[in-house]
Amino acid sequence: MTFAMNILCIGAGYVGGPTMAMIAHKCPHCRVTVVDLNPERIAAWNSDELPIYEPGLDALVKATRGRNLFFSTEIEAGIRENDIIFVSVNTPTKSFGLGAGMAADLQYWEKTARQILEHSQSSKIVIEKSTLPVKTALAMERILNCRENGVHFDVLSNPEFLAEGTATRDLESPDRVLIGSREDARGLKARQTLVDIYAQWVPQERILTSNIWSSELSKLVANAFLAQRISSINAISALCEKADADVAEVAKAVGMDSRIGAKFLNASIGFGGSCFKKDILNLVYLCRHYGLDEVADYWESVVKINHYQQERFLRNMLDAMFNTLAGKKICLWGFAFKANTGDTRESPAIYIAHRLLEEHAEIVVSDPQALKNARLDLAGETGKISYVEDPSQAAKGCHAIALLTEWDLYRHLDFEKIYETMAQPAFLFDGRNLLDHRRCYDIGFNVYPVGKPPLTHF
Repeated sequence: MTFAMNILCIGAGYVGGPTMAMIAHKCPHCRVTVVDLNPERIAAWNSDELPIYEPGLDALVKATRGRNLFFSTEIEAGIRENDIIFVSVNTPTKSFGLGAGMAADLQYWEKTARQILEHSQSSKIVIEKSTLPVKTALAMERILNCRENGVHFDVLSNPEFLAEGTATRDLESPDRVLIGSREDARGLKARQTLVDIYAQWVPQERILTSNIWSSELSKLVANAFLAQRISSINAISALCEKADADVAEVAKAVGMDSRIGAKFLNASIGFGGSCFKKDILNLVYLCRHYGLDEVADYWESVVKINHYQQERFLRNMLDAMFNTLAGKKICLWGFAFKANTGDTRESPAIYIAHRLLEEHAEIVVSDPQALKNARLDLAGETGKISYVEDPSQAAKGCHAIALLTEWDLYRHLDFEKIYETMAQPAFLFDGRNLLDHRRCYDIGFNVYPVGKPPLTHF
């Protein structure tokens, strides 16, 4: 079959796979190929069990795979054969050298850029899909256009604004699609090519265009603003507990202000995931690079509050359970960083589990989608750890339950039966304020929400 356009995505992760599946679904005239170095990941994309869990993704992939969506390890051939290349490789926080702990590690991105240069035999549009520091496109342009051989590369920025757990919905009906480019004739032409792809299903008024530097920065700023709201309400939750206020009531009153809005004002054990912490620290590093130390300090405090909230949750457990967790069995309900995903990257549950083990507690981990990743995350820990998918079975014989992920299934469990199987007195620490606290208290639990007075029997 002949296609009007051939699109390649390098990187088959949480962004590349779902994004390309949606493009293939909405643009049947395009042949879309996703490539990755990891053969196991590609094999999973070609199987009945995808490498990531995302509601609606399985049906989307099955409807397009083999028709105009293909997954392969043939990276070099993909570069040669495609006109448009999305780069969606990993850009973790640097763990060594200058900028360690804050700056983005761009080694995988640079290797990909050099690979594109080496194997391209015709001019191409290269699109930044990974979250990258401002001015990365300039470096990419310098690498790609360093040869005078008649092959030219136009670099665009097209940051993703997906929320895990709703990624398929976000792709089908996005708040906005942002495309940044050089604002010369070539850049504008390349930009329009990408606009035309998204316009197959996204209304024109939701497709924003900008210069390439504004586009790169917008992704970091968007995540920083969202994380800031979470840290702000979590900071207030600590005050609510001291002042006998209810953080849910405070958040409702504040969120009804039209200037503020209600989203991201749910107090919890803090944010996780691959983006928020990484992007904020990237922003901090960028600000310090330009001598904006006060601005850097401001954004860094968002990350510090997030860590404080997780440590505070652990200390509340310790205080409530008679100042010792040694030898006690603690059930963790949820290990993914949020519901409707199996992703555990930067999950608060990792830190909570680590601290519980440091206190010589025994932990039982339960999660409907993330147990495989939980085993990997806790592989280096010392202490007694078990993994049980069924949350009711996991709680048997435990002294406490710590709810760490807001899976809806936890709302509908038989708490009377769960209580009867636990060691007494039984404790329930709701790190997401998901449950009916009064009902759990009436059953017999000692209930400790976040940002609300505890309900205890002593």
